[in-house]
Amino acid sequence: MPKMMQRSGLPHILKCHPIVKTDIVKAKGLYLFDSQGNKYLDFESGIWCASLGHCNQRLSRAMMKQIDSVMHLGPRFTNYLAEETATKILEHLAWKHGKVIFLSSGSEAVEFALRISHLVTGRLKMLRFSESYLSAYGIGGGQISNRSWTKIYISDCLHCSQPICTETCDNLRRIDYRNISSFILEPGCSGGQILFPPVKLVKHIEKNIRAAGGLIIVDEVTTGLGRTGRWFGFEYYQIKPDVVVLGKSLGNGYPVSAVALDITVAKEIEKQTFHYVQSHQNDPLGCSVASEVIKIIEENDLVHRTYELGEYFLFEMRRIMEKFISVKEVRGRGLMLGVEISSRFRAHKNLAHKIYHEMLKKNFIIGITSREDVLRFLPPLFTNKKHIFTMCSALGESFDKAESLELLSQ
Repeated sequence: MPKMMQRSGLPHILKCHPIVKTDIVKAKGLYLFDSQGNKYLDFESGIWCASLGHCNQRLSRAMMKQIDSVMHLGPRFTNYLAEETATKILEHLAWKHGKVIFLSSGSEAVEFALRISHLVTGRLKMLRFSESYLSAYGIGGGQISNRSWTKIYISDCLHCSQPICTETCDNLRRIDYRNISSFILEPGCSGGQILFPPVKLVKHIEKNIRAAGGLIIVDEVTTGLGRTGRWFGFEYYQIKPDVVVLGKSLGNGYPVSAVALDITVAKEIEKQTFHYVQSHQNDPLGCSVASEVIKIIEENDLVHRTYELGEYFLFEMRRIMEKFISVKEVRGRGLMLGVEISSRFRAHKNLAHKIYHEMLKKNFIIGITSREDVLRFLPPLFTNKKHIFTMCSALGESFDKAESLELLSQ
């Protein structure tokens, strides 16, 4: 059992999120190590960033090589790495033409994409699913206010039995597409709840957005670069976006993100002489990391491997979870899985919280939503069936213990 530090946190660190451990001193591959020598199998990849594993040596070598060459340039300068990496991204998007800008975070990239949609369409309203997270500062706290959003409640649509979506639906009838600049799709996370929008809903929205002259933006910050068993999560919906946002796994933990623009959108922006200056825009170091990440995914065929592992992961998780009355649903694509806790076991019982800490005692790091209603699993793409089986077995033991104690207390 891991030895937890006595103090509750670090006295000079601002706490904007609960801190569980303060003594992680090393990371390697799929594992984190604390000051007592305990190692933890990380099934959240940090905060979903380290999809190629922690401290990937090939990435470290590429970074050191670039640091010794040139790591930062002003916005009026660039080098071949930005063009090389942009070309790779466009190839995997299957776009013959297009343009890419490299920034520092997924949140910033989402904000950039939304500003682009305003410039191109001249409209201020945007459409999203209410459960989507999108960015750390854009919704209600940044340049884009809550009044700019039209929201669709995806939870109302997940189990709809209608074969197609229509304008008569209570969840859709109030949308005025003529005022909307863009629909921003998060194709598989939705605020960390691991929700996958129905295909019929996405296709319905796409048709109406296109007819009204709006743009389709896809937020692939969490789902991009193989996480769902495809290069991009939007591939499950057979749509062609105008703008695609990448983050998190693009840098494997290093802060780099990207916004890819369809050539029509890119030309419109350049025609308007749009200016955007950020200190690390198209930086060689960030581009070198992103380029190496894409090469590693390609050379190890990680997208196909993730699809196959995901099939096993989902089967194994459902097999183990089916006996627990506290589990409402197990859902996933590729190596992105969620276990939703039944409402009976949420309020005042904190079952998910208890299981999270029980798993930590067993030396497994898993994810949990702020509402403590969904447990998340997004391991590095280099995980294997043994890791998955071991973690699922430990999770089953944790559920068994937590449910037994809960039922005994009733």
